[in-house]
Amino acid sequence: MASILSRLGKTIVEATATPYPVDRYLELIDPMITWRDMRAKIVDVRLQTDRSVTLTLRPTRQWSGHVAGQYIEVSVVVDGVRHRRFFSPANAAGATSEIELTVTAHSRGFVSRYLRENASPGMVLGLSTARGEFTLPTDRPAHTVLVSGGSGITPVLSMLRTLVAEGYDRPITFAHYARTPADVPYRAELDTLARTVGNLDVVLRYTRTVDAEHFEPAHLDGIADVDGAQVFLCGPTGLMKAVGEYAADRGLTERLFSEAFTIDTTPVIDPNQPITGEVAFTKSDASVPNDGRTILEQAEGAGLKPEYGCRMGICFSCTKVRTSGCTRNILTGELSSEPDQHIQICVNAPVGDVEIEV
Repeated sequence: MASILSRLGKTIVEATATPYPVDRYLELIDPMITWRDMRAKIVDVRLQTDRSVTLTLRPTRQWSGHVAGQYIEVSVVVDGVRHRRFFSPANAAGATSEIELTVTAHSRGFVSRYLRENASPGMVLGLSTARGEFTLPTDRPAHTVLVSGGSGITPVLSMLRTLVAEGYDRPITFAHYARTPADVPYRAELDTLARTVGNLDVVLRYTRTVDAEHFEPAHLDGIADVDGAQVFLCGPTGLMKAVGEYAADRGLTERLFSEAFTIDTTPVIDPNQPITGEVAFTKSDASVPNDGRTILEQAEGAGLKPEYGCRMGICFSCTKVRTSGCTRNILTGELSSEPDQHIQICVNAPVGDVEIEV
């Protein structure tokens, strides 16, 4: 112990004489000893499905917990490069000693596949404070309806676990859409809760398709439209859109709260400005006629496999250099044509001819 303290004291003294943050030196002793940076050590790994990994993390002292439904930024170093992604804790709110994440490994999700294949106890990840407005209201609803699809299960499961831990005694409906029973993480726990929590109704719907979004209005009639019901929704674009249209048709929009893990990238077509041009992927010596979709989608349509993360313009994993041409940010509508500019190809669509370093 004395030798560790001696090394620690020497390191801190050295750090004051250099331009580097103290945490860069502390991590040489132990990556979980930090002054400002927040980190978490993996203490347990479970493979609940063929495509997911559930991680139990023990965070450093800076972690103050999360509100059910929020998300955190997790970073991992792979081959010397730090990659960042966003995940929602699945455990009940209020816990500060552990964080539970379930990560679904998508076919071209670099970080999700890395964690699915390589996560092990002892691995240390970077961590951010919890963020997001997709949360339960302080005054709990008279009826809570939780709807999820695919990997969107984690924030609403956190809500369910929180309500159960609180002893919430009003009706809860938990509806989840997945391809098959084997694709539902926490299925055993949900079955147990459905049997033991008298005010909980668990509905698992299997779609047998990748998109997991075969919603029908009858699924929520008599549930979401009852007096005092509030709906909390998280899932793929198709499910989000279908439930949103249902809520609008029933006059329930003000009672629907949602968080998307993806965004709708359907091209916005102006009949007065037809889509023209060609997208040239200069590093791959490939090109395609511009069809109005994002550059990422058009690259994938051309058989290319550029790296991406969130597909929502958050994580910057898909940033590439646009060497020439004009692009439109589909989130803001902003046009940009400055040459040799870094852009996020998941949320930028070409306007006319574009050359991009992909």
